Amino acid sequence: MRRTGLPSSLGDRFTTADAAAEGVPPSRLRASDLRRPFHGVRARAADLPEFLLTDSRGMPRGRAEVDHLRRALDYLPRMAAHEFFCSVTAAIAHGLPLPAAVIDRAIDVAVFAPRRLPRTSGVRGHEASTKTVRSFIDPVSGLRMTTPATTWAMLGAVLTHPHDLIAAGDAVVRQWRVPAPLATRAQLQAAVDSGRRVGVVKLREALVHVRTRSASRPETRCRLALTDAGLPEPESNFDVIELGIALACVDLAYPALKIAIEYEGEHHLLDPEQWAHDIDRYDRLREAGWIVIRVTKAELFGAPSLVVRRVRRAIASRS
Repeated sequence: MRRTGLPSSLGDRFTTADAAAEGVPPSRLRASDLRRPFHGVRARAADLPEFLLTDSRGMPRGRAEVDHLRRALDYLPRMAAHEFFCSVTAAIAHGLPLPAAVIDRAIDVAVFAPRRLPRTSGVRGHEASTKTVRSFIDPVSGLRMTTPATTWAMLGAVLTHPHDLIAAGDAVVRQWRVPAPLATRAQLQAAVDSGRRVGVVKLREALVHVRTRSASRPETRCRLALTDAGLPEPESNFDVIELGIALACVDLAYPALKIAIEYEGEHHLLDPEQWAHDIDRYDRLREAGWIVIRVTKAELFGAPSLVVRRVRRAIASRS
């Protein structure tokens, strides 16, 4: 049976009520070419917008993040004017790094008390206070969501590992190679101090360790693994310059000891051009007298004590 077209005025996502008002018959809304992401919502196949595929800094999102944000887009047709995205959903929209375990299908939607919480399958409702929560409309995506500082503070109720909370904070205040940070340390502090919230003790402890030059979650985790073990804090994204020549920018460094620590993500191993570039960088560093310690994902997240042992040995060799 030939399917009738849908009015272009409905857009790619629409409510069944809006479709009925446009004269679309119920049988058309049951067709297999339309998804049913939420009760009363239909979505047709369409290209995903660029802001969903990459964050505000142009970094590509992972598949889980893209799927989660697509669910947020699917919710928009039934989203009330007083509702806004928060917590994990807002963190993903802002490009904050999160462990895979907290990224699921349910999206986080908040309202200010005494508004009624959204109650539908696939949505986690949050009651917010105007004292502790700030929201805005993102100029790129057009989504109503919590500000970066508020979003980070809300993650205190979600993230159980302090390193993950610090990594998210590092991403918020990052000043290295970005036009501007998403928020300042002062704004994070103000969000923490704004009133009672779940996880406030964790947030205060994490904020002490938040840094502005960390470029990724693995870099943060590596730095914290070293300091937790009692080693000196290395410098993040240090520019190595010898005799006026820039040799490399290394992830972590003890410049006085000429020790560089480099995290090797999957793209380093799978991209031949990147692999060749890395080898050339490491050769230049070693020729200049630097010790280069390369750290893999399996090592950092599975056995960080091995990373600590290697770095400790290198420091001892320089002493």
